[in-house]
Amino acid sequence: VIAVLVIGGFAVGGAGFGNSGGGPSRTGSSEQYVEGVGVSQDEMPTIRHIPESETAVYATVPATSGDHWARWSSCGFFEHTLADELIVHNLEHGNIVVSYNLSAQEDIERLKDILEELGLFSVWGVARAYNEMPEGTVVATAWTVLDTMEGVDEQRLRTFFETYAGTLGPERIVCSQSGVMDPPPVDSGS
Repeated sequence: VIAVLVIGGFAVGGAGFGNSGGGPSRTGSSEQYVEGVGVSQDEMPTIRHIPESETAVYATVPATSGDHWARWSSCGFFEHTLADELIVHNLEHGNIVVSYNLSAQEDIERLKDILEELGLFSVWGVARAYNEMPEGTVVATAWTVLDTMEGVDEQRLRTFFETYAGTLGPERIVCSQSGVMDPPPVDSGS
């Protein structure tokens, strides 16, 4: 609880803290959808906290808003699946979630390298493996915005983060880097 309050205090207080990526710790440039940077999605009718024993139904794949669990993911690059109900809470906080279904390890490493070079990713980003979309697909999501791409598109990812990181969503809280809320892998059933 204390770690959450401290992290929330940094976000609300506008503290200018650096990051290990050497890039800027500022947030994105727009507090609303920008034409041509992803595709705008309707907000789900409810955004309640649900028990972790429950699953939610989302209008998009991957999800861009809706009901979610009370905990969220720490920042970082995960090579396992994280539940939609977990990462939707990140989206609610203004985080960017990058979901990928890449089979070649070199593509996964390239994506990881690109994201880690973005200073905004270390404060506002989560990446996860996600097999609910076609193989070879990468999708960047913010609250009510998604950008689907074939393969890894460095410029589109950079533009998405520069536009939306920390600016969309009902709450603005950086994702933890402390591992306090580090999520376990989700059994995807496959």
